Amino acid sequence: MGRSPSSVPLRVLVVEDQRPLAEVVKLTLNHGVFAARDAVDSAAAATVLSDWSPHLAVIDMDIGAALLPRLAGIGGGATRIPVLALTRRGDLRAKLEAFALGVDDIMAIPFSPEELLARVLAITRRAYGGDVPLVPVLRLGELEVDIVQRRARVGASELHLTGLEQSLLYLLAANVGRVLTREEILDALWGADFVSESNVVDRHVRALRAKLQNDHRRPRFIETVPGRGYRFVPTATDPAEDV
Repeated sequence: MGRSPSSVPLRVLVVEDQRPLAEVVKLTLNHGVFAARDAVDSAAAATVLSDWSPHLAVIDMDIGAALLPRLAGIGGGATRIPVLALTRRGDLRAKLEAFALGVDDIMAIPFSPEELLARVLAITRRAYGGDVPLVPVLRLGELEVDIVQRRARVGASELHLTGLEQSLLYLLAANVGRVLTREEILDALWGADFVSESNVVDRHVRALRAKLQNDHRRPRFIETVPGRGYRFVPTATDPAEDV
């Protein structure tokens, strides 16, 4: 690659126009002690490339494919930047096209935080050698979440999460304070083409709340915003508070 990062954290450019998804990527990267900046389109990403010189890029192919020649060092790019591509097309043709454009790896949306982290760490190891420090446990407000063991701890209570429950928790916590609609949650966790039961999101939120011992009437972690969706609250809130 012609260079190696001098110290951690390594810099990662995230090119994603869906805000909830971009925030999940950035939160997950905290397990690898990465510093991340996001861009909503190729023009904004080009500015980050010029000003920040990232070591790695995570790019949604729907909006960032035009950046790939520059990241590959073609047409004036000084140094090749490794790329993890994200795609909403899971077919073989989409993957082959992405590899032909120079990406190092590709994975389909939706994805789990564990898979994203594993692929980013593998790309970084191949590109720069050595190992990026791994922080298995992150603190999310009053929660401690272990991405490797799929466990969450609230005080002395240890909870075991399914893969989908952990993905839902990361999605909500990454967008702390922001209301996520049921449609946004469906798109991020099941995919835009998923035909769901009418209450699939609500059922999974209830299951996660039960494990978190989260009373919906006095939310500590997941708050229902009537007529809108859900949002993560990192500390106890007053249920009478105006939303």
